[in-house]
Amino acid sequence: MARREETEQEAAAPPTYRPMTSAPTLGVGMVGYAFMGAAHSQGWRTAGHVFDLPMRPALAAICGRDRTAVEAAAGRHGWAAAETDWRALIARDDVQLVDICTPGDSHAEIAVAALEAGKHVLCEKPLANTVAEAEAMTEAAARAAARGQIAMVGFNYRKVPAITYARKLIAEGRIGTLRHVRATYLQDWLVDPASPLTWRLKKEHAGSGALGDLGAHIVDLAQFLAGELLVGVSAVSETFVRERPLLAGPAGGLGGVAAEERGTVTVDDAALFTGRLASGALASFEATRMAAGRKNALRLEINGELGSLAFDLERLNELSFHDHTEPATTAGFRRILVTEPEHPYLEAWWPPGHALGYEHTFIHQARDVVRTIAEGAQPVPSFADGLQVQRVLAAVEESAAKNSVLTPVQL
Repeated sequence: MARREETEQEAAAPPTYRPMTSAPTLGVGMVGYAFMGAAHSQGWRTAGHVFDLPMRPALAAICGRDRTAVEAAAGRHGWAAAETDWRALIARDDVQLVDICTPGDSHAEIAVAALEAGKHVLCEKPLANTVAEAEAMTEAAARAAARGQIAMVGFNYRKVPAITYARKLIAEGRIGTLRHVRATYLQDWLVDPASPLTWRLKKEHAGSGALGDLGAHIVDLAQFLAGELLVGVSAVSETFVRERPLLAGPAGGLGGVAAEERGTVTVDDAALFTGRLASGALASFEATRMAAGRKNALRLEINGELGSLAFDLERLNELSFHDHTEPATTAGFRRILVTEPEHPYLEAWWPPGHALGYEHTFIHQARDVVRTIAEGAQPVPSFADGLQVQRVLAAVEESAAKNSVLTPVQL
């Protein structure tokens, strides 16, 4: 049936927003206010104005150690209050959910404390810096679930409509038995050796480098799309720039040093690894922050016996689909524009063809958190999902360490 033509008045009208003035409030407290804090703020601030939610997110308080900076962030992003101690934030009566957007070394302590205090938790990826920390967080989440609390990990790329739709097509058998999963995540912000030694380059704060920062996303997406887990990996990694300038001020967490001093990079710049899924399908991964010219290049391709699917984050609203059952004379990859109201998350957004962006993944994430809490459902992705990814990352690091010295091959 052909779509009914819009009237001129309908075409000009904005989407119908429901402010949910009568809905109960979900008070959100967020720890961290930098890049991820800004992205999460956008999600919490917007979700209730787009989706018809059973609870109304309220930006109760934001927390950071620098009072001047966190108060400025509170004003900029719409938070009602600012705290400088995450324990005080957890103790607030107007906070029912704690959103953790801090470096990985603090995830476990904050998350476990929040869960034990009766709060719901959303925690940025990777879940922790070590498997032991992730296990403790998952155990705390299991105890909290018995009390009706949820604990969710922030793998926001699952919330891209095209990726969620690809998962649906794969689960429906549209590409048949899986053969290959290929995933790459390439950035270039560390190509310049003069880039400073921030917390992301120190193992004690970040856990790992490109592996945890970027690799966690593509490991999670590979398992999410395939609907099965990785059961083995083989890896190599490299740190191309082993020393970098120290930041002179507090911004890098390394204050009190002269600008010309240098420090040691203790994480990887790049990691490459292969893997095997439980079904026997093969997977390959590349995560690097040293790919000149690549800003945020996340690409996925899944090959099956009946077809293939491909996704490119730089074409976020599109999915490429090849149906291998069609005659070879007409078969080929075709472009699916994932903007129809029947596609995941799109029922509340713009008319077909009006594209979404990166920030919408955090709005969709906030929507899912609120609905999960209200419905008493199981959180997806859960802390258990985050633990599984952490175990893969640890296996990659272990394999890369074993493969760090290669025996020359005589050709």
